[in-house]
Amino acid sequence: MTKTNWQKEVKEKWNENATFWNSKSQEMWENGSRQSIIPFLKKYVEPGAKILDLGCGDGYGSYKLWIEGYDVTGVDLSEEMIRFCQKRVTDDMKHLHFQQADMLDLPFDDHTFDTLMAINALEWAEVPIDAFNEVTRVVKPGGTLCVGILGPTAAPRVNSYNRLYGKDVIMNTMMPWEFQKLAEENTLKIVDCEKVYKRGVNLKHVGSLPEDLKQSLTFMTLFMLKK
Repeated sequence: MTKTNWQKEVKEKWNENATFWNSKSQEMWENGSRQSIIPFLKKYVEPGAKILDLGCGDGYGSYKLWIEGYDVTGVDLSEEMIRFCQKRVTDDMKHLHFQQADMLDLPFDDHTFDTLMAINALEWAEVPIDAFNEVTRVVKPGGTLCVGILGPTAAPRVNSYNRLYGKDVIMNTMMPWEFQKLAEENTLKIVDCEKVYKRGVNLKHVGSLPEDLKQSLTFMTLFMLKK
């Protein structure tokens, strides 16, 4: 599959799924698998920081960042997602913006943002290092990147299942430990990581496990990186 076709099919998929995602996103951010993301980010990013929310979906996460006092630009490949985003914006929201954009070719100058947030976004690139280099480009030196990578127990990983049949897929099954190695090999410092576990995991038992086994049980691993 060419990169052009990969990106085209990703866009089509999320255009088709936009209404379904919009019906679920608030619950995910408030009570579900994404509820710990913004508290994690707030530990390292001061209010007023200029944040790029990459793969912002319907914009609920961007909206929550804005409520916390950040200057937020949300981007998504899907035009349908951006339509949902725009419905969140009123005339008095001066620091919340949305636009359609491809993470492989972002329409921003070098070093535009203080912080990047990318939750389950980089996995949708055919060659994740290409997306990684592009998103890093727009972050200021000394800036931070909050990245969420799906773990082995995450149901959305089924999007890559058909590769076992030799069929084309449009999700790259990057593991948390693979992303960690990618970041370290490309001059980013890992400041912190937080693991989000699937319901049913007993945290008392997890605490005694080595790092690789902890990651093996995750629904998502959150990384805070410094450029």
